[in-house]
Amino acid sequence: MNRFRIPGAVLALAVVVFGGVPSHAQEGRPLIKTMTIEGAIGPAAALYVHRSVDLSEKSNAQALIIHLDTPGGLDDSMRAIVKDFFDAKLPVVVYVSPKGARAASAGAIITLASHVAAMSPGTAIGAAHPVMIGGGGEGEDEKPKQNDVMSKKMEEDAAAYARSIAKRRGRNVEWAELAVRQSISATEEEAKQKNVIDIIANNTEDLLKQLHGRKVKLDSQTVTLNTQNARTEDIKPSFREQFLHVISNPNIVLILMTIAMYGIIFELSNPGSIFPGVIGGIALILALYSFAILPINLAGVLLIVFAMILFIVDLFVPGFGILTAGGIISFVIGALILFETPSPVFRVSLSVIITLAVLTGGFFLFAVGAAVHAQRAKVVTGGEGMVDQVTEARTDIDPKGKVFLEGSYWKAISEGEPIKQGERVRVVGVDKLTLRVRKET
Repeated sequence: MNRFRIPGAVLALAVVVFGGVPSHAQEGRPLIKTMTIEGAIGPAAALYVHRSVDLSEKSNAQALIIHLDTPGGLDDSMRAIVKDFFDAKLPVVVYVSPKGARAASAGAIITLASHVAAMSPGTAIGAAHPVMIGGGGEGEDEKPKQNDVMSKKMEEDAAAYARSIAKRRGRNVEWAELAVRQSISATEEEAKQKNVIDIIANNTEDLLKQLHGRKVKLDSQTVTLNTQNARTEDIKPSFREQFLHVISNPNIVLILMTIAMYGIIFELSNPGSIFPGVIGGIALILALYSFAILPINLAGVLLIVFAMILFIVDLFVPGFGILTAGGIISFVIGALILFETPSPVFRVSLSVIITLAVLTGGFFLFAVGAAVHAQRAKVVTGGEGMVDQVTEARTDIDPKGKVFLEGSYWKAISEGEPIKQGERVRVVGVDKLTLRVRKET
């Protein structure tokens, strides 16, 4: 019995010594949480940051490092992210990376708001001026003035916000204001020299080395970062955040609206098809959900709806493509002004608009052309379809008799001279179940 117990004890000891120590050592290393934002700053990014900050706090992480590469985004989403930074109970490090990345517009403000701002070589930051959409036409004096006033208000608000953030984080207040007012940008070296960022790091490992021992001031206390031999855990976007990111893309929203339009119109023109109606309904619901999270222009939506109405009318009451042409024009204008946001990254791509307009126009012009052709085509079914057909008299027709046509015997009346059995006759009219015929010469 003992000879079996001794190996078991040795094995248990080996597990503790060789298997338990690495696990214990792993747990003893400081934890750094990481996440990546790549692309436009929108509701999905704001939700992702909020969840990551909360998860990092609950995990007792030393810091949260956000790898950032963005052309900008929505003002509301940017401000939500900044609020999360200010309320965070751990240091948040924004690292503009990899090489070639940028923190433009809303991304610049987010970087300024971080506890520690870092950039990779070959990156840029700045160009945070708010963009005003719209403008009056020629000869309209009031609209340009109103737009100038609104643009000025937006600029003043954004400049004050940038100054406040830079001052709170001890960064270059003057540069922050100029980034808003004059859209200035800076390379990583310029940003470091001008006290816009704190660190230039080649990679994450280099960043962790430079972060070690750095004192970071939070709202309630000052903490010293311990990143030596730290282990990193990446926080991936959840399915909800990925889904939200996809459907908050303006191009995807317009495509969803187009699919909804196709599905609804096809179902109306072919009642009972079911599948097109279901697909169109799902696309419409997703588009409406996107409208709830994105700043839309009601006029743009109404123009697209009006385009759909014109397409439907042209299908049922063909206007030789005139209504379809009007629908295409309405669709293009509606798509161009669909989103009311100062951020150019949240506008529909012109190439997408043109592609959808061409496909839609081609489809409906083809459908209308087919409908017009069908209206002009000769009827080939029913009573009217028998007119002008030639057949053989099965009895004498003087003036009444019978003919055989389309697999059946029909009563016939001669509208001219008497017709003998076996002679060829042509149908010239139909009266209910009686055919009017003449001798075929």
